[in-house]
Amino acid sequence: MENKKIKILLVDDHEIFRSGLKFVLNQNENFEIIGEANNGKAFLSLLDTHVPDIVMLDIEMPEMNGIEASKCAIKKFPDLKIIVLSTYGEEEYYSTMILAGVQGFILKKAGINELESAILKVYKGENYFSHELLQDMVFKKANVIKRIEKLDLKITPREQEVLELISAGNSNQEIGEKLFISPLTVNNHRSSLLSKTSTKNTASLIMFAIKNKLITSE
Repeated sequence: MENKKIKILLVDDHEIFRSGLKFVLNQNENFEIIGEANNGKAFLSLLDTHVPDIVMLDIEMPEMNGIEASKCAIKKFPDLKIIVLSTYGEEEYYSTMILAGVQGFILKKAGINELESAILKVYKGENYFSHELLQDMVFKKANVIKRIEKLDLKITPREQEVLELISAGNSNQEIGEKLFISPLTVNNHRSSLLSKTSTKNTASLIMFAIKNKLITSE
């Protein structure tokens, strides 16, 4: 990786959690914690003097929660990259935050490797959705069925395969290897899926697939 460090802001109302997260991230020489805030309002004020590459943002906070804070922050700084620090039971907020422009969701109990992977992916302009969280959202539903024909999306069998592999957290390269097609072809299928579902990025595509039960647990 280039010499430039990834500048990170931590926004969470629990000081112990912030301290632990700061300690863990500081072990990576590519990361630099440039500021901390304990609520949404403090976070927005911090943006006036700090320019982060990544914001790690909690949802439930006093004074202003992460939902409103992310909306205000991205409206003011459209290129701001935010990763939501989530817990189980907060799924109802995801669609709203994705529409606001949030690019990543990771469970607070995630390990260091997943945390680093999420930061690097979002830093590069990709989306990240915690595999464990996604699987819980999809597979805890016992009777998941396809509704492609009902929605009349005209998703092809190959696109369905790509959609399920995307939702499982695979990259274009990994999907290509599994389906024996090139990453470019995978990207074309991804673009087609975004167009057919009227979604703007991978995270919103996954949420659409979950909401409309396009992903099976088979």
